[in-house]
Amino acid sequence: MKNILRLVRYGRRLPTGLTIRRVVDDSLSGFLFVVFCLFTTTNPLYAQWIQTSGPYGEEVNSFAVLGTNLFAGIGGGGVFLSTNSGTSWTAVNSGLTATDVQCIVVSGTNLFAGTYGGGVFLSTNNGTTWTAVNSGLTSNDVFSLAVSGTNLFAGTSVGVFRSTNTGTTWTAASGGLPQFAGVYALAVSGTNLFANTGGSDVFRSTDNGTSWAAVTSVWFSNSVAALVANSTNLFVGTWGFGAFRSTNNGTSWTSVNPPSTDINVSALAVSGTNLLAGYRNGGVFLSTNNGTTWTSASTGLTGSAVSALSFAGAGLFAGTEKGGVFLSTNSSISWTSASTGLTSSIVLSLAQSGTNLFAGTVDDVFLSTNSGASWTATGLSNDEVVYSLAVSGSIVFAGMHGGVFFSTNNGTTWTPANTGITNGDVLSLIVNGTTLFAGTLGGGVFRSTNNGTIWTEVNSGLPPGPARRVSSFAVSGSNIFAGTVAGVFLSTNNGTSWTAVNSGLTATDVQALAVGGTNLFAGTYSGGVFLSTNNGTNWTPASAGLTNTTVRALAVSGSNLIAGTGGGVFRSANNGTSWISVNAGMTSDVVFSFAMNGTSLFAGTSGKGVWRRPLSELTSVRLSWGELPARFSLEQNYPNPFNPATTISFSLPSQSFVSLKVFDALGEEMSVLISEVLSAGTYSQSWNAEGLASGVYFYQLQAGSFIESKKLLLLR
Repeated sequence: MKNILRLVRYGRRLPTGLTIRRVVDDSLSGFLFVVFCLFTTTNPLYAQWIQTSGPYGEEVNSFAVLGTNLFAGIGGGGVFLSTNSGTSWTAVNSGLTATDVQCIVVSGTNLFAGTYGGGVFLSTNNGTTWTAVNSGLTSNDVFSLAVSGTNLFAGTSVGVFRSTNTGTTWTAASGGLPQFAGVYALAVSGTNLFANTGGSDVFRSTDNGTSWAAVTSVWFSNSVAALVANSTNLFVGTWGFGAFRSTNNGTSWTSVNPPSTDINVSALAVSGTNLLAGYRNGGVFLSTNNGTTWTSASTGLTGSAVSALSFAGAGLFAGTEKGGVFLSTNSSISWTSASTGLTSSIVLSLAQSGTNLFAGTVDDVFLSTNSGASWTATGLSNDEVVYSLAVSGSIVFAGMHGGVFFSTNNGTTWTPANTGITNGDVLSLIVNGTTLFAGTLGGGVFRSTNNGTIWTEVNSGLPPGPARRVSSFAVSGSNIFAGTVAGVFLSTNNGTSWTAVNSGLTATDVQALAVGGTNLFAGTYSGGVFLSTNNGTNWTPASAGLTNTTVRALAVSGSNLIAGTGGGVFRSANNGTSWISVNAGMTSDVVFSFAMNGTSLFAGTSGKGVWRRPLSELTSVRLSWGELPARFSLEQNYPNPFNPATTISFSLPSQSFVSLKVFDALGEEMSVLISEVLSAGTYSQSWNAEGLASGVYFYQLQAGSFIESKKLLLLR
């Protein structure tokens, strides 16, 4: 719901149900200002963070189809919806308070999600909202779900539970199962329900879970990773022994292995006589005769282990552990990536190189050539964490668990560059002219003067221990600063020697460093931001207004300092003397990294991918210093009339959530200039009406219960 301003002449008929308020404004004599509420779509000019389309990365654990909607359950990322056969995805997690989704299943028009740590959630509106339905569940670790008629079954860490009322209540249904056994897979075939506990036999129930009996003991039973069934066949995929089929409800089994050198079957899907098998090495095989013969079906399927498979309409979908989703529309003859919008990755590092944006995640380096509209995995790592990125000319460097790698072709290929590095966890990288520095986890600093071909340890002055865990660097002229767990160290000779510069630095776990003019800023773990105006000789706290003091990223844009924290993004326009939250639109609390491309700021987050916001939005609101105002006020814009830009000033006597919006003469929202919490003070905000027609516009300030509107005139 949002307030929309409409200017109407007296006597014009209004729709019923509108709330009308009279706004006193002499310039509007003879008119009535109407403020009312209705549902609208968000205007693209809204001043807020926008989530880019990726990068993807967390494990795709399950798929479910409901009508024309395809859902994907992501470990750590929640549930995503595609309404266009995987072309794009949207997170649908409202109310889903546990996002480690292990399984999803459809029952009628209901969608259920089983989570690790949060139990079962129900959505009755295609994922728009979710409600926890856990009454009677004695474990909230749900690994599998299955539907049989009106019965819903949940496999948990302590056995099976059954609900006969769409999850409203649950009762234990584990009679005959090993005590406290975790149930990691469930499958239904006719009136038979099958369960695998991961450490013993496959079990069968013929009475909806009231009692269970082990089917004929099989030597592969403690290695079952996948369990599916059709009307006459039961299939298992095992870890280390391939795939097996039973035609008699598990009494006996026959090996139905595809001709693969990999015998670790990590996912299965069945539709009629068609069977898909996904493997740990990333391959897929297709059988059209219940596993009797197989065809390799992996062309175009890149990335890591296949973790989920689904038949959905005319398409086949493969979910992977780290490579996102792939789609085949030709019976798996070939696959294409279908991960746009799967924004579940943890982005520890960002780097901009021309028009290319690189993101280092816990799995790989991703590349976007269009400001985050789409992302491509470069294939650098196999489940290795990419801690840091740096750019030197046309060379991109990546620091990771495994050392340093470089690419001269925008990530198409990577080459290791570790000669001389004795610690393989590279937490930070920085380029200073022709010299490259690498900060490691416990090994201190290494220096290369030939683009990483050879490295030399440069730890003179860095004492052993915490000082050699180097999380960040900054360069200011001929000074190089290293942020460590033991504070900040300064080198004035290109890293040859280091000196501790920690006077006044009361929090010494330095996560981020940034330079703005002659100012040096340090972001610390749980200690906030510190400022030094003399190259680290002395430090003073600069955290007033920071509601979260774990600062993992810092960026400087003009006179603005921006901090990425465990509680979102904050901005200071006065070198850290005071801070305001600038989180509008962002749904991730934890920010690990920043990158700028001249017009936009990109933020790498924990579990929500990369976000983008125009720098003009972050830096255009200005706080004027002086005596605090005694009352709320909104000033007339200046200049007025204007073309194409004008400035709007307002005053706040106390900290408030502020909304400053511009509307046209018909009440259509044109722009949201501010939508965030601001401290007490007097502010000015610019508005550029480039591209808009001449005419009368209106701007409205809402701060707490204070609401005031004024007219402005655009003349071309």
